[in-house]
Amino acid sequence: MRALGLDLGEKRIGVALSDSAGTMATPYELVQRSGSRERDHARIAALAEEAGAELIVVGLPLSLDGSKGPAVQNVEAELAELREHVPLPFETWDERLSTVEATRRLRAAGVRGPRRRQLVDQVAATVILQSWLDANLPRR
Repeated sequence: MRALGLDLGEKRIGVALSDSAGTMATPYELVQRSGSRERDHARIAALAEEAGAELIVVGLPLSLDGSKGPAVQNVEAELAELREHVPLPFETWDERLSTVEATRRLRAAGVRGPRRRQLVDQVAATVILQSWLDANLPRR
C-alpha cells in the first residue's frame, strides 16, 4: 500500500511517500503555504494522485502529556477541509517529537542552516509516516 505522510505546518507542509510495499517512507515534497488552504489542498490532492497514494497519514501534534491542545484543534480543522478535496482515506498519527527527530537526523547528516530549515518538514513527515507504517502494516 502506497501512503502519503503529511506534516501540516503553519508555513510549510512536509510530504513523505512510502514505497509500494508500505515498508519504507522517504521525503517526497515540500509544499510552501500559499495563503490559500484550498490551493494548498489542491496541491496535496495532485501529489497524492501522481504518487498513486491509497492512504494519507497526517501528523497529530499532541502535547507531550498526550493531551489535545490548540495545535491539534488546528490540524483537525484543516483535516476536515482536506477530506473534502482528497478522495482518499485519512489516518492521524501522533507526531510528538517528530520535528526534534528530523532535526537530529539532519544535523547528523551534516545539513546546516537554511538548507536544514528547508528540509526539516519533509523529514518530519517521513518520521511520522515511517512510525505509522511500522505500527500498522504487517511485515512479510
